[in-house]
Amino acid sequence: MRWSKLFIPTLRETPAEAEVASHQLLLRAGYVRQLSAGLYNYLYLAQRSILKITAIVREEMDAIGAQEMYLPGLNPAEVWQESGRWDVMGANMFRLKDRWQRDYCLGMTHEEIMTYIARGELRSYKQLPQIWYQIQTKFRDEPRPKSGLLRVRQFIMKDSYTFDMDAAGLDAAYDKHYAAYCRIFDRCGLKYTAVEAHSGAMGGSQSHEFMVASDAGEDFIVIGEQSKYAANLEKAESNPAQPAADPDGALAPEEFHTPGQKSIEQVSAFDGMPPTSHIKSLVLVAETKPVLALLRGDHQLSETKMTGLLGVSEYRPAHPAEIEQWMGAEAGSLGPVGVKNMRIVADLALKGRRNMIAGANKTGYHLRNVTPGEDFQAEFHDIRQVAEGDTHTTTGEPLKIVKAMEIGHIFKLGYKYSESMGLRVLDEHGKEVTPIMGSYGIGIERILCSAIELFHDADGIVMPPSIAPFNVVVTPVNTKDANLIAAAESLYNQAKAAGLDPLLDDRNERPGVKFIDADLIGIPFRITCGKKLAEGQVELYIRKTKEKMDVPVAEAVAKVKALIEAA
Repeated sequence: MRWSKLFIPTLRETPAEAEVASHQLLLRAGYVRQLSAGLYNYLYLAQRSILKITAIVREEMDAIGAQEMYLPGLNPAEVWQESGRWDVMGANMFRLKDRWQRDYCLGMTHEEIMTYIARGELRSYKQLPQIWYQIQTKFRDEPRPKSGLLRVRQFIMKDSYTFDMDAAGLDAAYDKHYAAYCRIFDRCGLKYTAVEAHSGAMGGSQSHEFMVASDAGEDFIVIGEQSKYAANLEKAESNPAQPAADPDGALAPEEFHTPGQKSIEQVSAFDGMPPTSHIKSLVLVAETKPVLALLRGDHQLSETKMTGLLGVSEYRPAHPAEIEQWMGAEAGSLGPVGVKNMRIVADLALKGRRNMIAGANKTGYHLRNVTPGEDFQAEFHDIRQVAEGDTHTTTGEPLKIVKAMEIGHIFKLGYKYSESMGLRVLDEHGKEVTPIMGSYGIGIERILCSAIELFHDADGIVMPPSIAPFNVVVTPVNTKDANLIAAAESLYNQAKAAGLDPLLDDRNERPGVKFIDADLIGIPFRITCGKKLAEGQVELYIRKTKEKMDVPVAEAVAKVKALIEAA
């Protein structure tokens, strides 16, 4: 391709609305332009990179025996109602009616549709296992679109779905996908971590997220480098940092006045005891029933762990009027002593503690000397988020909390969809059984964004060669010099013949402008035809390291090809 004929609208200044690096550079490098909140036009460069990413994904999915399909983005409500997710997805789902007032939605994912196909076509164990996948547009009515392509309303996903006769078959399918995902992300040049995760609205028994460490991410992961431990913050387990020593003795609870002190921080400053010596009391409502959750004062509740413990898809904080009705006091003065009208769940970090401070269930008052297991009874479970200073449960290694973005997620769905939607096949004995399912997603744009977040500098994008829109640019420094143009044309044609993806910068621009643009859009290698051509030399520039070297003209393309293959 010749740069002079292409539409690559680069910008010298960073648009004010772009906050994260990938958003800034996708705009500056002319990859995308915004249409509306959460909606982007993918221009020529973005489309080339996305097509390369999807080609890698297809190759690796096909290699594990997956079969590609194409499914409707417009789905009838009935299919989603069968699974129960028509209501679960809430406002995140785009909903509409056709001219006959029948309900439809724009597909956020395709578990229901794949199960619908399987229900109509699969009859026997002889037809299993199956791996089906699709790469296509999905929709989510994101309430706060931001960060460019990371949080949008329309996006491209690779989703695959497996159908097996038993858990052993699902395990094998899951392992195949795990390995394929590692190969995909390796080939895309990413640095990533696979972490234990929560299945959320997808359902299922086990899941892993593939995460890229980045300040642009909206998730946090917990990592133990020595132990190789990695988990999503909501799911991670740890030993809490040691609290301050508890007061000695079998002391009785003692009420004291705390006027206007509501938060743990306020009460702690007031009574002189550290937050680790306080009990945080949260009144929650799960399926209309109140639950009192207790944490150490410096800890945060894990929504994932709590929903799993309660066996519900979601819960909510109690309203102020409910709190006063059930507890007899306002929020900020709540505690477990004397509570008999609701389930009490305490975090494991409170087990064995003595003489702590908790709300007195009397507005403006707290209690000293509250001992779990003596002054109140509770169920003890791990319900907290891992915090800074925590250690690994087995090795004692300090754990790190890292901000990260999700690029892929794999789920063992189990029977959630096959059971609810009536998928049945006959086993080898002629008995009707329910197949077990798995679901496996990759965010295509997220691969592009994560590559830019990982690999950029002050001059622009440093794109991995495998997914760069072009992997080498041939640049004559003077388009009026016939010898330079002829050499550049020859090198460009050699690069094409060698299987590279070259770009010829034939624009009538100053060399500096050409170099700046090539660096900005992230072309990994540049062959520059300049004054040393008379000596049989061209300059090879490596974008990642900014290394420059003179190489013989006849060896330039082979050198670039070797560097790309080694990347």
